[in-house]
Amino acid sequence: MKGQLNSIDRRKNYMILAENSYFDDNMEKAIMFYFKALQFTRDKYTYIEILYNIAIIYDEMDIPEKALMAYNKIAKINEKEAGAFYGMGTIYERLNNKEKALSSYIKATEIDPYYDRAYFYIANIYDELGNKDKAINYYEKVISLVPDDYIAYNNLGSIYEEIEEYDKAYQMIQKSIRLNPNYYKALFNMGVIYKKLGKYNKAIEYYDKSIEKNKSYSYSYLNKSAIYIEQGKLEKSIEILTEGIAHNSYAEYLYYNRACCYAKLGIKDKAIKDLRKAILIYPRIIDMIKTDKDLDSLRDDEVFRSLLNKNS
Repeated sequence: MKGQLNSIDRRKNYMILAENSYFDDNMEKAIMFYFKALQFTRDKYTYIEILYNIAIIYDEMDIPEKALMAYNKIAKINEKEAGAFYGMGTIYERLNNKEKALSSYIKATEIDPYYDRAYFYIANIYDELGNKDKAINYYEKVISLVPDDYIAYNNLGSIYEEIEEYDKAYQMIQKSIRLNPNYYKALFNMGVIYKKLGKYNKAIEYYDKSIEKNKSYSYSYLNKSAIYIEQGKLEKSIEILTEGIAHNSYAEYLYYNRACCYAKLGIKDKAIKDLRKAILIYPRIIDMIKTDKDLDSLRDDEVFRSLLNKNS
């Protein structure tokens, strides 16, 4: 009994040291102390709790492989730990292994049918894989479990917009905005829907609302400027793109679209300067530059040709 109590005391001490190290932002020491605590842990549930802490810290340290090992160890100790499979799913996503991420999340929901976050990420992966029907089904499952999940409503609305079911898209985005009027992506998506419906003033209104809530979301400026480009209001579009660049200095398509506007207006030096910046941020954009008719006024320019040759 004396030895057992000593082991418990030592485990507690190491766990306290681990927690203190974590709050001191010393992740390496926190991991070391948690592993020492495991050496004096006989209780299965405490052992699993410590492994969760280790996995989470490895994840925060950007060492996903070791986090995955910790989650796998938890699952081997108790195959009914839904959280371990959910954790594996998050790590596999980081490692860009969508198939394993999907199977891990599905396993988590098989263990715990009410695991709403697992359903959410299953829906997200199916959306990314292009399986819109399954994505819709799983987002609906999320909403059935969490009726106030405004992000799920927004994502569902975005899918309906992609498949051109605009009435359903509008309903879902409207619900998202009602649940959270400050969610910039839902405001942006409402702008997208109004644009698709040909209601340009309403689209601009919602892009402006999105910008008001998050000036760092470059797509709001991009889409708003595109409306003015279609209307031939190039100076207004440049104004919007310039504002967007001020808040998003690494948004390559803001520079690219502004370059197109400058090219159409015959302001070649500024157009080329923006194209050079866009290429610097995203070199593969050169493929668009080679074929875009909006840049035809630059084709005979020596500096422009030199830019193309240098980056081909």
